[in-house]
Formats: sequence, C-alpha cells, structure tokens
Amino acid sequence: MSKRVLYIGFIIGYFFSSCEKDIPLSNGTTFTDGNGPSPYYLAIPDGFGEYRIPESNLLTKEGVELGRRLFYEPLLSRNKNVSCGTCHKQANAFTDPLKLSLGTNGDESAMHSMALFNLAWQPHYFWNGREKTLEGQALKPVVNPLEMDMTWPEVESRLNSHSEYPGLFQEALGTDVIDSNLVTSAIAQFEYTIVSADSKWDRYLRNEVELSPMEEKGRKLFVGLESGTGDCTHCHSDINPHIGDFFMRNNGLDSDEDLKSGFSEVTGLSRDFGKFKTPSLRNLAFSAPYMHDGRFENLRDVLDFYSEEVHFNRTVDPLMEFANEGGVQLSEDSKDALIAFLLTMSDSSLVTNPDYSDPNK
Repeated sequence: MSKRVLYIGFIIGYFFSSCEKDIPLSNGTTFTDGNGPSPYYLAIPDGFGEYRIPESNLLTKEGVELGRRLFYEPLLSRNKNVSCGTCHKQANAFTDPLKLSLGTNGDESAMHSMALFNLAWQPHYFWNGREKTLEGQALKPVVNPLEMDMTWPEVESRLNSHSEYPGLFQEALGTDVIDSNLVTSAIAQFEYTIVSADSKWDRYLRNEVELSPMEEKGRKLFVGLESGTGDCTHCHSDINPHIGDFFMRNNGLDSDEDLKSGFSEVTGLSRDFGKFKTPSLRNLAFSAPYMHDGRFENLRDVLDFYSEEVHFNRTVDPLMEFANEGGVQLSEDSKDALIAFLLTMSDSSLVTNPDYSDPNK
C-alpha cells in the first residue's frame, strides 16, 4: 500500500481549459468560462478515486460560498433559530454532541446527526441510505417537522424577499428567482468541498510521521481477524481512505424484538431490518456520541459493545463473525490500544478550517 498522498488540482469528471466553453449551472443554463462564476477546483487526495458530483451541479467559487452562507442560514427554519450548521457543528466534525439534535420547535430528531465530510465520495445519504444525491438530501431537513418545520414555498418567499440573496443567486447560479432546487444545489456545492484527509493516519501513510508503540499495537489489532482482535477491516478497511465502506449493515446493536426498521424503509424487505449505513471512522475524536441513535457516549463504550455485547439477531451481518459469541472478546489493554489507533484518524484541520466556518461570525 502506498504511503504517498498527493493533492491533485483538478476535478475528475470535468476539466476547465484556457479556451472558452460552456459550463452548466444548477438552473439548467450555462455560462461561458471567463464570463461568469469562477470554477472551483477541488483538491482530491490520492486514493480517494472519482467523486460523485453531478454534472448538473458543477462547483463554482460563487456557488460554494453561497452554499456556505445557506448552510448556516436560520431563515430556513420555522422560528429562524436553526440552520444546517446547528445540528452539524464544525467543531464536532459536522455532527452534534447531543445524542439527538433539537429542531426549531425544541423537538428531538429521530436519529443522531451524521458527520459531514468527504460527501462527494459517498453513494447515498441518511442513516438508512434513502437519498442517492446530496442535493436530494438537502431538501428533507427543511420540511421535517422535527427539524426545520418549514415548507419550501415559505423558504423561497423569505429568500426572494431578502435584501441580499437574489443578487447572490444571480452571481452564483445565473438567476435571481430563487427556488428549492437552487437552494439545495448551492448547499450541496459547499458540502462537497468539506474534505478530511490530513489526520495523523494520513501523514503516516505519507511517511511523514510514525505511529507510537500503542498506536501500532492498535493498528495490528484493527486488521486482525481472529477472536481477541478488533476484526474491524471487513467494514472499515485500513486500505480504503474513507475507513468505511458505506454499506447498509446490521452490526448487532439490538435483539430481534428491538430491531429498528433501518434500510427496510427503503427496500420494503424484512431482511433489511436493523441495517444502517456504515460510517467512516475518521474524526472520532470530535464526533461523539456514536451509532445511528447516539447510544454510545465514548469509544470505550463502542469497544465494550463490539467486545462483549453484540446481539446475534435475525439480520445480523455475516461479517460480524463473532456475533454468536457476543463479540470479539477484547482485553482491556487491547481496547486501550485500539482507541489510540482510532484516534490517529482524526483530522484537526477539518474542525478549524475557516473555509468551512460560519461566514456570519
């Protein structure tokens, strides 16, 4: 496995040359290169592969900046007190330190807020994978009564009558008539740029640092497949730069009688009960609590679960090879080492990068 990560200054999937050419905008129109919004060149860490930004929503500097402002805009909520950034806080790897986030009316969300980074490489969104595009995902929290509790016509009215937003949409997307698709396209443009690839683990792969003895012990436990090791790499390969396969899996959190619907809400199949999206293990230092319902307050709780508390339920993933034994049976010293290794995957630049921060602060 190569330890070299290079940042490549071009966008896979489309290229901007020095000659003039038409670039599609989110509203279906085009602008000519050099005579409109400026292309945004996303730096792609080596090994991440081609990302999934649709050709109908190619990045521009103006679109990304508009999306950042909308991400932190409380006008999108009923009581003008909640934004995307309320439940997806930069300091927490764009998740929420609360087990369940509080919406505009003070109601708790149905699931724990997902961490937001490296979204351009993910195949689906939400814990149950019900949205295939980031643009489609951004439509849902606005109308969710537990979250922003608005209608899109109300949001559009607020933004169209705003003193600044029509001009910003004209500059970024070629129209001053704002609708829901344009709003979510801009928000998605900003979210696509939230990239995390500079943790100690990344620097280790670039031959810039060495792991400590405790971290190296944890790494070996992480890749081990027998009882008494972590048995982590079936779903969280250390070769995969995202440290998670994003598949829908049942990891044995609950007994049969307590299984939640999960992925079955999408497929309608009983075999998909209890299955949720496998997340990345990046940025665990910032993103507690853990799991789709935020049930585990810290990494020790997580490893206690995988060690001794796994349920061998009816839809448990076959890769949970030790589920019938309650887990992988880690020693306390092994748990300490695994935690030390897992924390090497946390990227402090993500939570401090001013390009991702609230522009109103």
